[in-house]
Amino acid sequence: MQWLRNFGGSMSVDATMHVVRPGRRDAYLDWLQMLTGAGLVLFIAFHTLLTASIIFGAGALDGVAGALEALHLDTLAHIFVPILFFMHFVIAARKIPFRFEGQEAIWRDARLLNHRDTWLWIVQAGSAMIILVLGAIHMWTNINDPAILAATSTARVQSGGWLLFYLALIPLVQLHVFIGVYRIGVKWGFITDATRPKVVKILTIAFGCVLAIALLALARYATMTV
Repeated sequence: MQWLRNFGGSMSVDATMHVVRPGRRDAYLDWLQMLTGAGLVLFIAFHTLLTASIIFGAGALDGVAGALEALHLDTLAHIFVPILFFMHFVIAARKIPFRFEGQEAIWRDARLLNHRDTWLWIVQAGSAMIILVLGAIHMWTNINDPAILAATSTARVQSGGWLLFYLALIPLVQLHVFIGVYRIGVKWGFITDATRPKVVKILTIAFGCVLAIALLALARYATMTV
């Protein structure tokens, strides 16, 4: 199970006895992966709140967006978020087997172990591949049309296939984020065996609530007339 050595501390079973101690370079990359991931989690949380303000009406979204633009936070986001996004993917991708033999071994070992954290890793890795494409499209669109206004946002969602696009992207991003938060907590010892059941329950409820808010906001974009 060579891939488990790359999987590292994200498994909760005491499989650390099977894990080769990483070198200094891998340790630095693990820290960088965690930091870029944490930065993206904070941005996504903030972005979710911003876009969800449409629930309270067009004026709410325009007001929040105007405040952000006055502070030039939108410009900073257009510069640094893509950098974090691609850095995080490149660093994390070193642990993902792209050859068929490696992928086959993962599926075989996952079925053999039948372990929740192993399946969560597979879901996170798989969602990352889709988010890489859809997220890049989303960022490119926003960079070329940077105005965050209720009128432009609703027009986009209500045109072409953008509604289906966001129906795919939003759940994948939120799922990837919450699995990532959980795995960071396990890997770095913030979540212990004693606290794991409670933390899993809290994260599951939080995921459901955040996803519901995000989809409600999307429904407002899809149906609102501005």
